[in-house]
Amino acid sequence: MAPQTWNIDPAHSSVGFTIRHLMISKVHGNFTRWTGSLVFDEADPGASKVEAQIEVASVDTREPNRDAHLRTGDFFDAEKFPHMTFKSTKIEGSGSDYKVTGDLTLRGVTKSVVLDVEYGGKSNHPQLGERIAFSAHTVIHRKEFGVIFNQILDSGGLALGEKVDIVLEVQAGRAA
Repeated sequence: MAPQTWNIDPAHSSVGFTIRHLMISKVHGNFTRWTGSLVFDEADPGASKVEAQIEVASVDTREPNRDAHLRTGDFFDAEKFPHMTFKSTKIEGSGSDYKVTGDLTLRGVTKSVVLDVEYGGKSNHPQLGERIAFSAHTVIHRKEFGVIFNQILDSGGLALGEKVDIVLEVQAGRAA
């Protein structure tokens, strides 16, 4: 079977993250505006590729003041760097388990990251047509992307962890 092109459906997908807060809990957030496409070849995963562009100003942690701070130069610097992008460079695996290596660009810094990806399969929706789905996870170190803001707590610890867990749930429709 030849590679097939798919457009990611943001209405049925999510880009989320989690970061340690106050050394005792985790804050969850997501991005509400983003686009992407993928070419998937089940028979030859190496011929597959994926690209996504995320509007960082769309960050949503369900706390408006925190979201406004995340848009500033302390974090995403959304005015200067409005988008975070991902472009795959290598895809390996078979069946339902894949490793997708790619270039993640955030705040003008590009680093190679590896996503652990689970292929959910294909389905046909009566109105939306043929669909395909994936779940993915990776961990990045925010300081490597220039996100260095932090605060020292009275107890001596730091307000924010360095590691950021990223979780993607992707559903895509066949491109015309």
